[in-house]
Amino acid sequence: MKLHLLRYFAVLAEELHFGRAAERLAITQPPLSSGIKALEDGLGVKLFERTSKQVALTPAGHAYLTEVRVVLDRVARAGETARAVAAGQRGRLDIGFTGSMVYRDMPAIVRAFSERAPGIEVNLREMSSGEQLEALLHRQLHAGFINTSVVPDRLRSLPLAEDHFVCCLPEDHAMAAAPAVDLRALEAETFVMFSRDVAPANHDNVIALFHRAGIHPHTRHATRQWLTVVALVALRMGVALVPASMAQAVVKGVRFVPIAHLHHPTVGVLAWHADAAVPALQVFLEVAATAVGSARQEGAAR
Repeated sequence: MKLHLLRYFAVLAEELHFGRAAERLAITQPPLSSGIKALEDGLGVKLFERTSKQVALTPAGHAYLTEVRVVLDRVARAGETARAVAAGQRGRLDIGFTGSMVYRDMPAIVRAFSERAPGIEVNLREMSSGEQLEALLHRQLHAGFINTSVVPDRLRSLPLAEDHFVCCLPEDHAMAAAPAVDLRALEAETFVMFSRDVAPANHDNVIALFHRAGIHPHTRHATRQWLTVVALVALRMGVALVPASMAQAVVKGVRFVPIAHLHHPTVGVLAWHADAAVPALQVFLEVAATAVGSARQEGAAR
């Protein structure tokens, strides 16, 4: 069944006049008449009663019109959907994130994207940095918020707004109320560490801070999430170096104290596959770039 014949039928059923129907369809009457005849021949039923004075729908024509309107409406909606997806305004994105990204750029970016493209369903999946990199390489994620600064060659990345490390101490620690803490004063402490196999960059950044301070502290309790690190400090299982943004988690029993004489940024990127050609992803990346740029400007103004 040719779609244009259904349109011919629907318009003629509304106008019940070949001249007016042909005018609406921007065709002449002969192709309209032949089209209706071809439609009736193909169906094997009469859709219109024709006389020299009037055109009327048969009972079969009335029933057929109801179904044809449904078909034409679905075809129109299918076209709208295709155009919206091509424009990055409809569809679905699977976005990975590490737990700490909840306290960084990720929520603001997702909210801004949802406002710009409300027709896109964003599916957030909490995964470790390593898991996200694997998923991105195998195209199982569209993008991921990852604790790293270097991604594999097949991926591309956008650096997130800068965060930095601070000391996380139990609230009753002797240095919890200090304006800043010299790491050398904590060398005898036990440090709660981030597991290196989960996110090597997180682990290595903390180790780099120890090296810059010239200390070799005792470490234990390797965890998979920064929030777990903070929770263990609250339970007096040790002290830790964590991103300053973790203060937003509002965990009771801890204090976040600046590190004296040392400023070391925590790494973080939004990563995606270099060959990704999903229109919705391109819109997401545009929103992310704008949000990160605004966050950097706000940080520089403080």
